[in-house]
Amino acid sequence: MPQDGITLVQEHSVIIAVDGIDGVGKSSQIATIQHWLEARGHHCLCTRDPGSTAIGLRLRELLLDSDLTMHRRTEALLFMSSRCEMVESIIRPALANQQTVITDRFLLSNVVYQSIPPRSSEQATTDNTVSPELLWQLGRLANNGLQPALTILLDMPAAKAMTRISGPGDRMESRGVEYMEKVRQAFLKQLPNSGGATAVINADQPIEQVTLDVQRQLATHFADDATP
Repeated sequence: MPQDGITLVQEHSVIIAVDGIDGVGKSSQIATIQHWLEARGHHCLCTRDPGSTAIGLRLRELLLDSDLTMHRRTEALLFMSSRCEMVESIIRPALANQQTVITDRFLLSNVVYQSIPPRSSEQATTDNTVSPELLWQLGRLANNGLQPALTILLDMPAAKAMTRISGPGDRMESRGVEYMEKVRQAFLKQLPNSGGATAVINADQPIEQVTLDVQRQLATHFADDATP
């Protein structure tokens, strides 16, 4: 039920994706988004990409294992497979049940990470990258056309974000600051191709300000969506 003094937003099923490099605060803002929407009458389901299904969790372990090496196309297709399973077994049923899905990463991440070389010193080749155009095409096939209504990109310089990551890095994080800055720039470049509405939020601010900025984007998106 909505809280007193809070206006209901139009209630219908949508996907909201939250993305960005590791360390930008996605988990905190996903909790904020869930609270904001549920206070306004939405029934929310949160997912994580890759993950959220038994198959996705197994694939996630492989993809993030720092002891493994794999060809970039192998990596890209494993991510696609994990997302396909999540879309068909979790997201579509949730949408059919009039739930709003909030996902920690989606196809945008897949395109970004597999379209740049895994080491910052390398030049892009067909062996160490997959073209963004092909990744978008394959991803939309894997998703069967499903895309977010809103993608929120939390943006922060990689050097700052990396200081927020504690413990040993996974296979992606261990590639270093220079690599992660290239990932950041690729996110900014590829975001407009995500489908639906997009927003870049400056995550290099106090968390209270980041939260306010995210809430403003939500208010704008759902106000626009409710307009006849």
